[in-house]
Amino acid sequence: MDKPALLSHLKAQLALEYNCLPQDFDRDAPVITTPKANPGRRPYSPEPRFFSMATLGGNAVISADPCLHPWLKQWSAGREGIWLFEENNLFELEETLREHGQALWQSHHMYLPDPQPSPPPIDFPTRWYEQEDIPSIPDKDTFSNALGGHAARPDVLAVAALEGSQIIGLAACSADTPALWQIGIDVLPGHRKSGIGRRLVQLLKDEILRRGKIPFYGTATANLPSQRIAASCGFFPAWVEIESIPKN
Repeated sequence: MDKPALLSHLKAQLALEYNCLPQDFDRDAPVITTPKANPGRRPYSPEPRFFSMATLGGNAVISADPCLHPWLKQWSAGREGIWLFEENNLFELEETLREHGQALWQSHHMYLPDPQPSPPPIDFPTRWYEQEDIPSIPDKDTFSNALGGHAARPDVLAVAALEGSQIIGLAACSADTPALWQIGIDVLPGHRKSGIGRRLVQLLKDEILRRGKIPFYGTATANLPSQRIAASCGFFPAWVEIESIPKN
């Protein structure tokens, strides 16, 4: 699967989640839709979100409760989709969301892989864990960024860096859809900045590709160490999402 095919698959997946057409991400003006629990969407919440917005770097698609549509049409009119994610525009959005008992949540910066495997040099012992072996990983709470799955999107594969019998780093992936497996990484504090995280992610990415699945990677806006890992492992920035949650 080459880069255009990866992006085509991504648009089809996001179209399920934003209740739109894949080509809506390529239009000239922001598209506003009504949330719907379409089969096949990533199971991040039991119900469709009140508000969510995504861009692949050009246009934006906004999925929102119909009560927001009149305001959103005015807010987005004449603005290129990518600029809706800038703080000055998000401040305006936040004010309106709070009137409806909602608040903006995290901005997710998401990456897809260069489909060509690139095995990294490994100078430390490793251990692989298949899905059935993952419950036996010791001190799982220590690796909460790597092991984030649950019944609807289970952790299906992991690789650990070892120092003796101790796990000092762990990369794992959850099957967020049958085809899209999301990678997470944790390295113990005393072993960070040593390249272990990068090499584990790269190992796991290549193995996921070998199994015919699509690895993807997400990080926060200011998590530069995580973004550097993604870039050094052959991932490229593919899309950005933001959503709202009920206000406390």
